[in-house]
Amino acid sequence: MTTPPQEHAREEPGRAPRTQPQGHPQRWLILGVICLAQLTVVIDNTVLNVAIPSLTREMDAATSDIQWMINAYSLVQSGLLLTAGNAADRYGRKKMLFAGLALFGLGSLVAGLASSTGQLIAARAGMGIGGALLLTTTLAVAMQIFTPEEQPRAIGVWAAVNSLGFAAGPLLGGLMLNHFWWGAIFLINLPVAALGLVAVVTLVPESKNPQGDRPDLLGALLSTIGMASLVFAIISGPGHGWASQRVLASAAVAVAALGAFAYWESRIPYPMLDLHFFRNRRFTGAVAGAVLITFGMTGAMYLLTQHLQFVLGYDALEAGLRTSPLALTFVALNFTGLTAKWTAGMGLPVSIALGMTLTAAGLAAIALLASGGYAGTLLGLLLIGVGCAIASPAMAHAIMSSIPREKAGVGAGINGTLAEFGNGLGVAVLGAVLNARFAALVSVTASSLPAALASAGSAAERERITDAFSAGLESSQLVGAVAVLLGGLVAAVLLRRAERAEAS
Repeated sequence: MTTPPQEHAREEPGRAPRTQPQGHPQRWLILGVICLAQLTVVIDNTVLNVAIPSLTREMDAATSDIQWMINAYSLVQSGLLLTAGNAADRYGRKKMLFAGLALFGLGSLVAGLASSTGQLIAARAGMGIGGALLLTTTLAVAMQIFTPEEQPRAIGVWAAVNSLGFAAGPLLGGLMLNHFWWGAIFLINLPVAALGLVAVVTLVPESKNPQGDRPDLLGALLSTIGMASLVFAIISGPGHGWASQRVLASAAVAVAALGAFAYWESRIPYPMLDLHFFRNRRFTGAVAGAVLITFGMTGAMYLLTQHLQFVLGYDALEAGLRTSPLALTFVALNFTGLTAKWTAGMGLPVSIALGMTLTAAGLAAIALLASGGYAGTLLGLLLIGVGCAIASPAMAHAIMSSIPREKAGVGAGINGTLAEFGNGLGVAVLGAVLNARFAALVSVTASSLPAALASAGSAAERERITDAFSAGLESSQLVGAVAVLLGGLVAAVLLRRAERAEAS
């Protein structure tokens, strides 16, 4: 088995290594296998949503049980991404990839055979641990086996798989539930995990930080508590109120833990997260853009699916099919390598500015044209798909290339953490804008569109309530469009300045 070249010793933080590694002879096959494993992890972020009615009926699950079944996976995964990436760098990316597949497969088996809500929640948490290891090590391994010239296309394929997974989750779940019981949506992961384990053992080369930094146990604990608390506060805000005791307490824990984490990392000789990275304009520009593009894209999809179901009357499967052009556009442009060629020709700053401008235009098109039928929505989805296909891989490459190669796992952890943060923030903030505008336009006390429609006394009243919801959707999508556009411009300016500073 061919082994990768020796990794670089520690270089100046925030600068890419000077020597050019050779690509692994089986790199595209390895990428295909690890992306297949990653696909199951991403799908499990959304697949459970369509099984909620079945779980409620067959397991007599309460609303709080359902929420924990969904959130246990995302909370554990988001809280552990940085720690998982650091462990991959320190102990070996191949070892952590193998461990992630094994934990994810075992958790899927327990989830599929669970006989109580407690067992399913625990299994989902275990799957979250495996998912954190997989999401960080797949990208870190790709950075080791591809040459710098090929890395943009490899990252584009990796990002396309993420997009495909989020879109395919509800569709796959709906198809499985039409033919099997709810546990099948988890057991389908087992053959993929088994194939991945065999492929990792036989194909993936081992790589790790040659320095062998000492474990940063306190940093791992603080980062996990801080990120999990932050994501929990964002998830809980829309349902419990932003001023509720639950949300404020979670936010306070997050601020305290992350503040202590930053202080600790600045004081120790071998930090989990080198804070010098944030002095690099290339890194900070990509970070700002990554948060805002996931903010706009995820928030938009969350609101659009409500519009398709509540206003236009589509069921969950039909709504999923009608939002799929976004993911299909993203996948097609990155699988064919077109976005990698465009980015190589335009450069990172222009690519990110163009991509996020197109994404903002798509959000604005949905806001202004969705009420006129599906044609306006389709135009918006295609614009968002093209914009994200250009900007998302470019920003991921900017993050990964601004971090030394021996810290690729940490870079992948940062990239994943930003995506989780942007996802939660987009749903929370744009959802809050929608609800505020909706509540201001209707006189009913119901907190949701279905409840408001149920309380309406006439067809005219129902039409007025639907129009109010559409107005709230328009406002929230426009807020998302402005945020994405500004984020793209800020990211592009910072990246341009970084390039000029490096050139001089």
